[in-house]
Amino acid sequence: MEQLASELPWPTWGLDFAEVRRGGWRPLGFHEFIVKVHGRCNLACDYCYIYEMADQSWRSKPKVMSREIFAESCRMIADHAARHALPTIGLVFHGGEPLLVGPTELEYFARTATTIIGSNSKVRLGIQTNGVLIDDNVLRVCERWNIRVGVSLDGGEHDHDRHRLDHAGRGSHDKVVAGLDRLLAPAYRHLYSGLLCTIDLANDPVRTYEALIRHDPPTVDFLLPHGNWTTPPPGRVPDSTATPYADWLIPIFDRWYGAPELETRVRLFDTIIQRLFGRRAGSEAIGLEPIRVAVFETDGSLEQVDELKSAFEGAATLAIRGDGNPLDAALWEPAMAARQIGVAALGDTCRACTLHTVCGGGHYVHRYREGVGFRNPSVYCPDLIALITHIETRVREDLGTALDRTTT
Repeated sequence: MEQLASELPWPTWGLDFAEVRRGGWRPLGFHEFIVKVHGRCNLACDYCYIYEMADQSWRSKPKVMSREIFAESCRMIADHAARHALPTIGLVFHGGEPLLVGPTELEYFARTATTIIGSNSKVRLGIQTNGVLIDDNVLRVCERWNIRVGVSLDGGEHDHDRHRLDHAGRGSHDKVVAGLDRLLAPAYRHLYSGLLCTIDLANDPVRTYEALIRHDPPTVDFLLPHGNWTTPPPGRVPDSTATPYADWLIPIFDRWYGAPELETRVRLFDTIIQRLFGRRAGSEAIGLEPIRVAVFETDGSLEQVDELKSAFEGAATLAIRGDGNPLDAALWEPAMAARQIGVAALGDTCRACTLHTVCGGGHYVHRYREGVGFRNPSVYCPDLIALITHIETRVREDLGTALDRTTT
């Protein structure tokens, strides 16, 4: 039986995009670009959303982005930035593992991006790496072109090596730490942007946090494992009121927040606190700020954020219509517009919740349910409520104490 349009997955169907446009909505230009310079990885992390989850399109794409495709991508970005009068552009080398391209190609990519895009906008270069291949040759390139370096680390040796193994089944922790030690040398320390840690409920939370801060990160980003209502993340039972991820994160928040001096920024906690006080805070994981990120695959194709690959085959694909710069056209695609229209993208359950201005429905990727689409609460909804409520209570208690002191 043919499915009615009203019953088909949102936002492909169910988003009245014409009405949104008639209401005066206009997209904001992309200002951050994830460029996949290498499409393979030297690790085989079992939770990887690119290689281990629903979308396996990486298999049909080139292993490495060619110089010609990279240069054309940069010209496209420069044109888009000029048209939207964007003073600053962020470009992150990604993969796969981007350092597999080697220092010579990394140098070419950095120089090309700076030359082509930098004619119109200031370019902030970054790289997200598993850290295994960080050496002095790589760091010298990063120093020359001011490439900020983010590293993935899941805690101490035992905790990290449970999932982050190489293709021969060997742990990667020692090599990552060696790379971090090189990055922390005085000549390169200013390039260090922080650590990305994927949460594993099997790891002790405070032990994990303390293992991370031993590497003196300016920022720590705790990543909820990608999953959804159809394919739940580990330990998250759909429709259960249990809060295993909040129970994991709250002890870290208390340890972090209660420290005598600030040890590091924790992006998730910082964003929640800012949103609780009505401040703007851009984050994929939380909040209602417009998402202004585009991804270039190794073949030059343009996609949405690749975390969507965890939902279903083709979830990140953009069916771009029209002539001209594909980046400009992509802004008007309903799937991309759904990431910029704020509260209008939320379902009834989220809009009825008093915390929706803080959590924003959670990460868009985590809202997916087969047959319905993305207009659902996050599969982590109970965890987000518990975490936000705890943080709000702690912060407001402190504010009350501080106000009491000023009036006595």
